[in-house]
Amino acid sequence: MSIGSGRSNVPESSGRQVVEAVPNFSEGRDPDFVGAAAAAFASAGCEVLHTTMDPDHHRSVVTVIGSPRAVQMGAVAAAKLALRRIDLRAHAGVHPRVGALDVLPFVPLHGIGMDDVVRLARRVGDRIANLGIPVVFYGRASRPPGRSLAGIRRCAGDHPEADLVGREPGGGRMHPVAHPTAGTTCVGARGVLLAWNVDIEGVSLERARGIAARIREAGGGFPGLRALALRLARQRRTQISMNIEDPARTDPNDVFRAIEREVRDARGRVSGTEVIGMCPDQVAAPATVRAMGIRDWSRDRILGRRLSAYLEARGG
Repeated sequence: MSIGSGRSNVPESSGRQVVEAVPNFSEGRDPDFVGAAAAAFASAGCEVLHTTMDPDHHRSVVTVIGSPRAVQMGAVAAAKLALRRIDLRAHAGVHPRVGALDVLPFVPLHGIGMDDVVRLARRVGDRIANLGIPVVFYGRASRPPGRSLAGIRRCAGDHPEADLVGREPGGGRMHPVAHPTAGTTCVGARGVLLAWNVDIEGVSLERARGIAARIREAGGGFPGLRALALRLARQRRTQISMNIEDPARTDPNDVFRAIEREVRDARGRVSGTEVIGMCPDQVAAPATVRAMGIRDWSRDRILGRRLSAYLEARGG
């Protein structure tokens, strides 16, 4: 599989359509919630590939694959769960967020194109809006395409009742104000990305923020790289938290080596790497896993491998 492109090496003639969903919830301290979110997708017919949660981020991520119908049903069920069980008024975490079900991206993996996944995202957004939760579309699902999560969050901080709400042309029904407990949900369509955190020691948070600013695309660094420096007080760790939008275009190994150089120049050290969700091929090589010190590694974390097994099990 070419993970960067989101295309399988399994022949497309099978006719089976597979979509990935990677919902991010603003709850990272209650394992029962994460289990219930995964179960909502499994009950809809999806295969749950991975779950992760972090108490300092106060965030959990569930990665699933399935047919468009199964993924749609699971996503709406998960949105209802988040509405019932997460109250943003009592939420405190280091990760930026605007909603209980904060981010809901859909990714075409096999037998389905981006245009169809955009339509899927907008159908799901409409159903979530019908629950009374404001929805804003991002990535390929926005109109025009390309709205960023960073831009949405900046608007949320500066204008809590502007830009995140209202009615988009041809889009889901929106509501005039954010939901008091569930906030706003960002629904998107995108390609496969790499979400990862690099832990560093011996470097102040201020210095780490400078490193993040220099390596991110907005600071003139790597194309498609989003980066923040965060201090995890409960875990006594400092990390650079990142997304690479297209790992086939921007090599994660190059980004990691740049961080190592910056941290070494600051008389610190890189102490490990955490991949959130599934791993694209670009970080699946054993040499890369060792060099980055990726925690909780197994071959079952490779998205291409799991997709191939999923298709084989279903005669695809």
